[in-house]
Amino acid sequence: MPERSPPLKSYVLLAGSMSLVGSYVALSKPLTAAIPVFALAFLRFAIAAVAMVPWSSRSRGEAPLSASEHRRLFVMSFFGNFLFSICMLYGISMTTATAAGVILATLPAVVALLSWIVLRERLGRRVLLAVALAVGGIALLRLARSADTGPRTTAWLGNLLMFGAVVCEATYVIMAKHLAHSRAPLRVSALVNLWGLALITPFGLWQLSRFELSSLSATLWALLIFYSLAASLFAVWMWVAGLKHVPANRAGVFTVALPVAATVIGVGVLGESFTLIHGIALALATAGVILITTDRSEAAP
Repeated sequence: MPERSPPLKSYVLLAGSMSLVGSYVALSKPLTAAIPVFALAFLRFAIAAVAMVPWSSRSRGEAPLSASEHRRLFVMSFFGNFLFSICMLYGISMTTATAAGVILATLPAVVALLSWIVLRERLGRRVLLAVALAVGGIALLRLARSADTGPRTTAWLGNLLMFGAVVCEATYVIMAKHLAHSRAPLRVSALVNLWGLALITPFGLWQLSRFELSSLSATLWALLIFYSLAASLFAVWMWVAGLKHVPANRAGVFTVALPVAATVIGVGVLGESFTLIHGIALALATAGVILITTDRSEAAP
């Protein structure tokens, strides 16, 4: 009996989720220009915590969290929320949204490397080639010259911080593999977000005490709310919903929407320049994503 094709709705949800991620990463650039990074991260987690109240409490019949699950949730939040937000927000303030999108597109390759290091998963030829393409794409960004990035040393540091955000997110993904089968994804996201709020609160309140929230325009408030809900709720829900009918290795190819969305927002909305080097770097990153997410070697006997 032939295998049924996944519904179009699932593909739309997966592509929409990654487009949303690319969009909020790019649109966080004007937020970092107006709000101190720790204060911005605190506001993001606080707004998301309010929105995710329905998933914060244990549902009826759900077993209490074990001590090991509590530790894992803390580590996931420390890397995937706390450090990721700091690296991403400081990084995007120093580089372009286009460069950030290319760097974030290396996530599947970094996840594969960490899976090999931590989980001892095998690295096939396609994965190794994808890693090489990812490295090549990032190396090309070093050559890109754009007035949008400011001093080249600052742009280099921003790109390095963005790659640090990728490593943090990859660590989150690896840790999440252990909770994926025992806890609802939105419940995990809500608890991880609460840990992120707890970690950032001392730094966030310190910066907020020196910042006038009343100085923010209605547009920036709308952007802040979009960033908070997109990062913690909508992108997660759309990805999980799409995965219900699409195999994980096939779903991964939709991560190409992330750098594309970041580039479109950077060039079309933020007015950044797009050079030939940016185009080649984006093509390398996209090819790497396609290689690694269409690898069927794991299915081989």
